[in-house]
Formats: sequence, C-alpha cells, structure tokens
Amino acid sequence: MGLLAIARADVTLAPLFQDHAVLQRDQPLPVWGRAEPGEHVTIDFHDQKIGTTTGADGRWMVYLAAVPASAEPAELVVTGKNTLTVKDILVGEVWLASGQSNMEWPLKFAVNGEREIAAANFPQLRLFSVLRHISVTPIETVTGTWQPCTPESVRAFSAVAYFFARDLQRKLGVPVGVIGTYFGGTPIETWMSAATLRGTAVWPVIEARWLKETADFPTYKLQYPALRAAWGKAEEHAKATHTKNPLPWPPPPVGPGTQFDPSGLFNGMIAPLQPYALRGMIWYQAEQNWAHPEEYTELFPTMIRSWRAEWGQGDFPFYFVQLANFTVVADPTNRGWAQIRESQTRALALPATGMAVAIDIGNPKDIHPLNKQDVGRRLALIAKTSVYGIPGDFSGPIFTFVTGDHSALRVHFTHAGTGLIAANKPVQALEVAGADKIFHPATGKIERDTLLVSSPLVKLPLAVRYAWTNAPEANLFNGAGLPAAPFRSDDWDPAPQPAPASQRANPK
Repeated sequence: MGLLAIARADVTLAPLFQDHAVLQRDQPLPVWGRAEPGEHVTIDFHDQKIGTTTGADGRWMVYLAAVPASAEPAELVVTGKNTLTVKDILVGEVWLASGQSNMEWPLKFAVNGEREIAAANFPQLRLFSVLRHISVTPIETVTGTWQPCTPESVRAFSAVAYFFARDLQRKLGVPVGVIGTYFGGTPIETWMSAATLRGTAVWPVIEARWLKETADFPTYKLQYPALRAAWGKAEEHAKATHTKNPLPWPPPPVGPGTQFDPSGLFNGMIAPLQPYALRGMIWYQAEQNWAHPEEYTELFPTMIRSWRAEWGQGDFPFYFVQLANFTVVADPTNRGWAQIRESQTRALALPATGMAVAIDIGNPKDIHPLNKQDVGRRLALIAKTSVYGIPGDFSGPIFTFVTGDHSALRVHFTHAGTGLIAANKPVQALEVAGADKIFHPATGKIERDTLLVSSPLVKLPLAVRYAWTNAPEANLFNGAGLPAAPFRSDDWDPAPQPAPASQRANPK
C-alpha cells in the first residue's frame, strides 16, 4: 500500500503502520504521515494521546513514549478531519532484513522448505515484504502488507530472515516483526543514499565505470529480450540432448532505472521506511561487488554508518553474513571472494556489528546455497547474546595476530571458546609464505586456542593464510561448532597469488 490512502482520506499514515504490524518495544516510537497543511492531528495508542499540527508541506510526526512488549492486539487511532484505525498491532522486537539474492531467497527453495513451511504457524511473528521499487529520488511510499506468519504468508518470504526471526521469537517469547526489503543481483551502491555515496573517496571511480557501462544501454536494452529468448531456447535444447548450451548467459542491461542504478534502491526501498523504530538490521550482500573489494572496504562501513544516522536511533545492531564458499568461474585469481570477505570482516571494527560466517555451508557450484537454516541461526546467535544478554558463543574464531615460533607461525584468535577443533582432521586450506611472497600449502597443529602453522617448503614463514580462496575446504571451528572466519596475516598489495601448480607440493 502507499501512505495508507483510505478512501482519499486527508490524514494518511506512513506505509509500515498497517493492520498486524509490530512496533518496537522499550524505545520511543516515531509515527508519521501526511494531512492538509495546518491540520491538527491526534494519535492514540496504548493509553497515550498526542496531538500535533502539520507543517506547510502537510507532513506530521509525533513520538510516542516507549511501550513494553505486548502480545495483546492493540489499535492505533489517528484523527484529523477523518479517522484512521490500524488494528491488531503487537509490541515486541522489530528487525529489518536487506541485501541481494541470498537474503531474498525464499523459504520454499531452502533445504526442507516444504516441511519448514508446513510448520510455520507463529501468530506472534509478523512479516512485511517490501515490493521491489527503483527510484531516482527518495520516495515516501512502499508497497507491502504486514502478515502474521502462516504457511501461506511465509512461503515466498526470505528464508534467512524467517529462520532468524523464528529463532528470536521462540527464545524471547515476545512478538517479533521482520521487514524484508531486498533485491537480487544488486551492488551495494544502489542501497546507499546519493549524498552518502558521492561523499566517498571511491565515488569518482564508480561514477566513471557507471557512465562507461551505461553508454550502450538504450541499444542493449532493446536487444536484451531477444538475447534472453535465444538463450532460453538453446538451454532447452541442451537439456533435451544432454549437451552444453553454446550461448553465454546474457547479462541484464545496466542503466538508469535498473537495479544497478546508484542509490536507486535506497530511494525506493529504504528511505520510505525511515525512521520506523527498529531493534536492528541483518544484511546479506556482496556477491555483486566481488570484483572491487577495495571499494567495498569503504562502501560497506559507510553504508552502515549512514543508515544509522538516517534512522536517528544511534548505533543500532547491524549483523551481516560473510559470503559462503563458491567457485567463481570469472575469477582467474581464485582470490576475489576471499578479498571481499576480508572487506566484510573489517566492518567488525564498527560498534554493534556482528558477522555470521558461512564459509562451511556454501555450495561451490551454486551461488545460492540452500542451507539457510544455519545462516539464520548464526545471525540469531549474535543477536541473542549481544542484544538480549543470553549467554553463549555467538562467533567462530576470528584472527587477531600471528607470532613467529622457530620455523612456524603461531596464529592467535578471539572467540576460540573452549578451544579450536578441526572437522575431518587435519586443518585444511592453510598456506604460508616467506620473503618471496609465494604461498605454499601448510599444515596446522591445534594447541588449545592457537594454531601452529608450518610448511617444509618455507624455511622462514612471514605470512599465513586460511581459507583464502573463493571456495576453500574450510574445517576450522571452535568448540561451539562455529566456523573460523577466513583470514590472512599479510597486507601485501596487490594480493600475491599462490605458487604455480608445478611448484606446489603437499606438505608431509
């Protein structure tokens, strides 16, 4: 719905204030909308009654005092020249889920999707799906409705967001609302406001690339449907004859009004939601930016800071998923996703952030791994511990520093828990390099919460890497079964490549 325009009413409400909504508990609640300029508007909710007068532009906003959690359905009544009544409102925990296709991936396509859907009856869990919308300027409306969680309403909803929210609702015992605003195949630039994006050091590079990529947009846009149709026909023939499709997949047009448009999704799918009161956000994105990790290193934390500033709620929790293991055919270095994962890890320097590592649950042959249960569970672990004070491990081992130990390197971690463990011993995906900066396979010996790494091919190791490829066989965990994040101890730039196959040997 738009600004809840009921029968052309003079008074309207922002789009998230609808029947079945969840409002955030224990913090001030902004409520806003439009009316005639100069019109007096009164808002009633939970024994609070607040009045305000619209400005010359017709906008109005009030802040309700904090309300405790309540599973008792309540009404929000807005009165001006007309009256709006929003029914069945619960008060609890509200989270926003955003990103690209792995966040968008629906429950029906997840592992055991149909079984999960059949069991998804949670009246105190509410879902809001924002319809895709690209805009050249910030808008005030989105299309979507709040729905109680049922098998019907959850089927096409984000699997990651559902598993995250379900875990929280079960543990906390209070209503939980999750707002899903996501769009597959999108770069981070489209999720950032124009002012924020243009204030970054990397904007001139992004702008130049955008102008170059869009130069032939009008022509390619006209050609694209025929190219897609030809590819589809060839694909059907290839499947029928058990052969390979000779045609390459035609990439979608890049240009104004597409999902690649800088700030386009911020304008159409984020700005209209601000400043709806939230507990925090979860984010799963970076696949589309893998080729430019140096840009992502600046863009990702900048986006987090800007969203927090724009919401005006301080440093609310922002938890994200590190990219899973995946073989990137277009990356001859086999390091691109490792570097973008490093960019993600660096965002942990911001306060109230957390990272769910997925390096062990991806599918090297599928960019959309189907195990969304563990992704949602790991995000929920962070929230339960960091926000709600529930004791427990919430992170796998995170590299901190390395020290020399004769002909080996000793790697130190935070979040090692009761000690490091290796599934299917020994520890896989380790490499070391000496002064020549050529990396060789290495072995690792676990000594409680440290890892001693060495290789007979490197007499004096200076740097160590773990799972530093696109699709590594990562098997290092802590005692809670949470995977270690991929890391490198060096800062050699450009990132050097491993030794040629002819020079690589498996250590004894």
